[in-house]
Amino acid sequence: MLFEKEIAKLIPLDMSEEEIIALLETPKDSSLGDIALPCFKLSKILRKSPAQIADELKAKIPQSPYIESVESVSGYLNIRYGKKAVFDALGAALSKNFGSSDEGRGKTICIDYSSVNIAKPFHIGHLSTTVIGAALYRIFKYLGYNVVGINHLGDWGTQFGKLISAYKRWGDKEEVEKSGVMELTRLYVKFHKEAEANPELEDEARRYFKDIEDGDSSAKELFNWFKEITLAEVEKIYKRLKVHFDSYNGESFYNDKMEPCLKALEEKGLLVDSDGAKVVMLDEFGMPPCLLVKADGATLYATRDIAAACYRKRTYDFYKCLYVVAYQQNLHFKQFFKVLELMGYSWAKDLEHVAFGMVSLEDGAMSTREGRVVLLKDVLDKAVEKARAIMDEKKTTLENKDDIAESVGVGAVIFSALSQNRIKDIVFSFDKVLNFDGETAPYIQYTNARCRSVLKKGGDCSDGSLTDLKEKEEYDVAMAVLAFPEAVEKAARLREPCMISRSLIDICEKYNRFYIAHSILQSEERVKKARLLLTEAVSNTLKTGLALLGIDAPDSM
Repeated sequence: MLFEKEIAKLIPLDMSEEEIIALLETPKDSSLGDIALPCFKLSKILRKSPAQIADELKAKIPQSPYIESVESVSGYLNIRYGKKAVFDALGAALSKNFGSSDEGRGKTICIDYSSVNIAKPFHIGHLSTTVIGAALYRIFKYLGYNVVGINHLGDWGTQFGKLISAYKRWGDKEEVEKSGVMELTRLYVKFHKEAEANPELEDEARRYFKDIEDGDSSAKELFNWFKEITLAEVEKIYKRLKVHFDSYNGESFYNDKMEPCLKALEEKGLLVDSDGAKVVMLDEFGMPPCLLVKADGATLYATRDIAAACYRKRTYDFYKCLYVVAYQQNLHFKQFFKVLELMGYSWAKDLEHVAFGMVSLEDGAMSTREGRVVLLKDVLDKAVEKARAIMDEKKTTLENKDDIAESVGVGAVIFSALSQNRIKDIVFSFDKVLNFDGETAPYIQYTNARCRSVLKKGGDCSDGSLTDLKEKEEYDVAMAVLAFPEAVEKAARLREPCMISRSLIDICEKYNRFYIAHSILQSEERVKKARLLLTEAVSNTLKTGLALLGIDAPDSM
């Protein structure tokens, strides 16, 4: 952005710098230049051909250290940046906070993510919401925002009545304490199979849940026990994924906060009866009614989400409130956002659904009811196991092999969910997740380890100068590194952590080409120090980017 701003100042057009920057684009073929101004949109305004406009602008652009060359090609004004200016700017990448900013100062962003269900296993379907939400949490923090991470626990509903029924009929306390959530899942699956032949079990489950709602001590004790077991187990996964939450207020927390919202809707004449249920009609907005209270008096997800949004606004006075939830819930979010808007809350526009694609097995979708899930713990363990096997094959002599295998294996799984646009569906495959070649976290980690090895062997380079770099491959590395801050900003603006993933891959590809093409340690002393500084800038940037994604960067592999 620094260079784009400087270039915009030099282009002699009767437009603002912001307007000129909006027109600039990066050529697909880097041999054409670093930045280009397509003149086609200007043709109608200036009443000249794009080629003529490009020729005239080229003749009028003044000399500048930010520009090495300007070419007019087929209606494009192609500009290559000045090498000295590029290498001077690269010095910023030697600092540990490269790419950070204070753009978010004084603004709070709430991020609702992961939101596990109590008494259900942490499976691969939870991976995307967890790592996308956690990455956005770190990215916004890095840009100066006050961020509140919220785990909106699924700790309410008839399923807990089903679980109590199953536990009382077929459960064993010692087995639950020994096997944890897996035993609770077995009981839950068994309940649904038994209920197919014995439908009255569903009535029993509803009665047990009513006991929870009414505060029955026995039912509440079991409910809280199931909750403690689940949180203790998922916390182990969160620790491995480097995931943090500031609030675990789940659905049950909003039980006593729904009535004021329902009353406000009634007072505004928005809540209407529909066959005994209470709904907000949204047909004029092209949506079905938003059901808030069922005919039997039970509330729903939408009711609790409306109460939660109001609570979060009162408590945190957020600038934005993001919900990192699969795209299957698109209608749900559109409905309750619209209800809040109809209630007169101007801040409803600041609620945002950050949708992502679904994860399915290669032979179909997953179902907790049917017991068809791939546990995230098993995926992480298998990835770590393979990382360790690769290290053993290469006969590495590192002392901390287990720690590095954990960093590499877990990093590979996290990166698999953060390396592409979040909206894409993922058909989960162990082979793909555990592929350690190509555009993967291990590739980035290995490139960083290569950098650390070079720096360790190279010695002190603090008195070197980046402006002693002259080669094209060095320039390409510098340009890739300098693109990193924009990738961070774009990741935040688009809610797309993959912008950072792609930036890191690009840096690695450029650095490894440079590494192969030019000697670092055997070059002339002045050039050697400059190349060591370039290597340090690359390593710092890779470490920063990986940290934002929640991935370790081992110094050796």
